Amino acid sequence: MRKLIVSSVMSLDGYVEGPGRDVMALPMDDFFDAHNLERQRAADTLLLGATTYTGFKAYWPAVAADPALSPAVANNPGLADLHREIGRRNNEMRKVVVSDSLTEEDTAPWTGTTTIVRRADAHKAVAELKSRPGGDILIFGSRTLWNDLLAAGLVDELHLMVGAAVLGGGTAAFGGGPVPPLRLLETRRRDDSDNVILRYAVAGRGE
Repeated sequence: MRKLIVSSVMSLDGYVEGPGRDVMALPMDDFFDAHNLERQRAADTLLLGATTYTGFKAYWPAVAADPALSPAVANNPGLADLHREIGRRNNEMRKVVVSDSLTEEDTAPWTGTTTIVRRADAHKAVAELKSRPGGDILIFGSRTLWNDLLAAGLVDELHLMVGAAVLGGGTAAFGGGPVPPLRLLETRRRDDSDNVILRYAVAGRGE
């Protein structure tokens, strides 16, 4: 069975958005981008909520064509190849979007690689998706979605990058329902980053 993996960045005090839903307050860095690209290379499907999907399709197609449009690349041109590959993989991978509001008209330029699933059908659709052969299924962002799937026992691993920032408020990482027992599989850090990745298996899943 395929793994459903959540990859998320959070502040030291447990927020995935700052006050006013400010995601730019999060301590995202090159380490986080490199980790997400590593996960993309092992996956073939993105599972996203409507807000994350809409933000991704407004941003990544342009960066795939011209990485200099990424603020991170503007600050460090050496990251151009990394951001170009992330953008191209986001373009090419299958996208499954859980939303009651989006329609096919809202999916351009990703119409050919996007499937919309209504929220009432999400658990069944995700279980069926996991049962098919293929690579990993990744959730980026999409906090409401992954909290719901976590409570339903459908998430296999949490990859949480905890950063050296205290936001003091915002949107808490957890809060969508009961959290199953977690088992720490791995911690990762880099000398050029103040962030650390905590990799957890969920309720006996994972390695």
